[in-house]
Amino acid sequence: MGDHDLAGLTWRKSTRSGGNSDCVEAADLPGGGTAMRDSKDPAGPALFFTAAEWTAFVGGVKADAFDQQ
Repeated sequence: MGDHDLAGLTWRKSTRSGGNSDCVEAADLPGGGTAMRDSKDPAGPALFFTAAEWTAFVGGVKADAFDQQ
């Protein structure tokens, strides 16, 4: 999705991260979409989602579509 200034974003932790340090953070991107990063490595790489991709991802998480069986 191109270059983004991650320093200017407001990051929030996942509500599913619990009390441990294995967390992801998400931030709304200017113009739509969402960025996601590892909270333990805020200067590291981030994933970028369009609004439709983010909606599908969150829907999959809520439906436990990513749980390992």
